[in-house]
Amino acid sequence: MASHRLQLSRQMSQASSDSRSHRLCRRRPNTCCFCWCCCCSCLTVRNKDKHDCSRRASIISQMESLQKQEESRNLSLEEVTAWSQSFEQLLKHPIGKNVLMEFLRSEHSDENILFWLACEELKQEDHKATIAEMAKSIYLDYISILSPKEVSIDASVRETINKNMAMPTADMFDEAQMQIYALMHRDSYPRFLNSPMYKSLLQNASGNALDS
Repeated sequence: MASHRLQLSRQMSQASSDSRSHRLCRRRPNTCCFCWCCCCSCLTVRNKDKHDCSRRASIISQMESLQKQEESRNLSLEEVTAWSQSFEQLLKHPIGKNVLMEFLRSEHSDENILFWLACEELKQEDHKATIAEMAKSIYLDYISILSPKEVSIDASVRETINKNMAMPTADMFDEAQMQIYALMHRDSYPRFLNSPMYKSLLQNASGNALDS
């Protein structure tokens, strides 16, 4: 177990370095510094860069998967069982919250939990300028009808938010947040509990309890 954790730590360190390189890859221009032509040397460099970036992205994805597997190994049966007894407990648990997000992502509805989490973060802020900036970001990401991540809320709630954007406050999304919480609780939560993802975690936690 100790050697496994040491290996994982080394891999995560490498992934962190690769992640920084990956961000640089995305900022690179599509042509070389000296010409705008498609000469062979330029194409060779660009193809090599694409290959390197793709490899780094794959490594990062693998490391994130390994980290999640390591986290799930440390879950107790009591923790995983508690998730099925209370949706609130699931959202409060750091790993449970991440697992739920992964499940919602598989259903293409992760905008709901992302919006809920963004509202929670906003409510912790007390600096007026920061609140205005965060509120604008939340609005553009999840409330605007032009956003691909638009959440499903009542028209009246959306209209109230539109009016309040002139003077944003830390609690201006509270009603919308409650509606999204209720939506996840009613629709997504039961599906999560019946999903292979949750059942696998429960089975692993049961195995850990028997081994200890």
